[in-house]
Amino acid sequence: MITTHSASEIPTLRSDARVIGLVGLAHGVSHFYHLILAALFVWLKPAFGLSYAELGLLMTVFFIISGVGQALAGFVVDRFGARAVLFSGIFLLGVSALALSTAHSYAALMLGAMLAGMGNSVFHPADYTILNQRVSAARVAYGFSVHGISGNIGWALAPLFMTYVATHYDWRVALQCAAVLPFGVLLILFLNRHAIRPEPVKKAAPGQAAGGEGTLDFLRLPAVWMCFAFFLITAIALGGIQSFASVALVKLYGMSLALATSAYTAYMLASAVGMLAGGVVGARSKQPDRNVAIAFSAAALLAVLLAMAVVPAWGAVVLMGAIGLTSGVAGPSRDLMIRAAAPKNATGRVYGVVYSGLDSGLAVGPLFFGALMDGDHPAMLFVFIGLFQALAIATAVGVGGKTRAAALQKA
Repeated sequence: MITTHSASEIPTLRSDARVIGLVGLAHGVSHFYHLILAALFVWLKPAFGLSYAELGLLMTVFFIISGVGQALAGFVVDRFGARAVLFSGIFLLGVSALALSTAHSYAALMLGAMLAGMGNSVFHPADYTILNQRVSAARVAYGFSVHGISGNIGWALAPLFMTYVATHYDWRVALQCAAVLPFGVLLILFLNRHAIRPEPVKKAAPGQAAGGEGTLDFLRLPAVWMCFAFFLITAIALGGIQSFASVALVKLYGMSLALATSAYTAYMLASAVGMLAGGVVGARSKQPDRNVAIAFSAAALLAVLLAMAVVPAWGAVVLMGAIGLTSGVAGPSRDLMIRAAAPKNATGRVYGVVYSGLDSGLAVGPLFFGALMDGDHPAMLFVFIGLFQALAIATAVGVGGKTRAAALQKA
């Protein structure tokens, strides 16, 4: 999908950087909110007398609501514009944190998790629509790179911030402080609202999208469902890394929990570096699916090597960083791959449906890998992580093939 701009609206480096920065800031808030509850489990468990299963269910509900909402949000984005939808999502995140901070029952916690899931659901269809509409084609790969990096920063900061405030004050205060973040970002976005203005939405006949095609016609495209499968599979692997990699490393390598946590930190930081490098790779390549295939091939092999426990404990930290680096390189090319597969005027719908696979995988992954850890199979955790990354290669190559075939037919 290629976005055209009028002569008076040709993007400049400065305008592109401004849009990329604003969207990246919003995306960082989204990922920060992925972990505001998980970071407080140590306090919520005794406060409400909950089991670990009940705590885990809060996260599962969050991602289920987010996944379903994300698919629907894409249609709203294409109908009413990305900016308004993005504003509403950020506002809901702030409201969810305030609701959670006043919870006095498990039902109230569940309601707060549902509100957070609803707020989180809008970001990918809204963010990517804004980037595709407002950033020049020559720099959009860098926009995708910054988008991914900002998400990783949000993931990294949430546990540190929430645990610090909860330790020094109270878990309710931590949630109240967390609520300040989305409201503050919303103010920044509102003051810069012209930079992220949506393209005018063309009126269409009932049952048709703005471009004249049927509203649901994009669902007939095999490439869209291959993209969905790609996100589902890779998110299952990510769910295993986020939830149980540290515990598995302790069991497999006999390392301290502190060192195992450092290995996860190495994974996240290296992933951010990889995304930065991936932006350069994506901008210079015309076949993003092949970039993804190469990067995930390396990540899968490294995960299997990690499972074999043939390196010392410090080597496991290095391997975790290498897995994060190679996975991160694939990020911008992954988003370019979806951009190429999306029909014109269906960006929001495509990204909404495709990225609902991410939430679905993050909901399923912890359950699957938790069962492996309950069975005391730490090595198999990394074997399956590598397996899922390898399976993702087939979907990426399939998307690229379908997209190129469709382009040849139109030529």
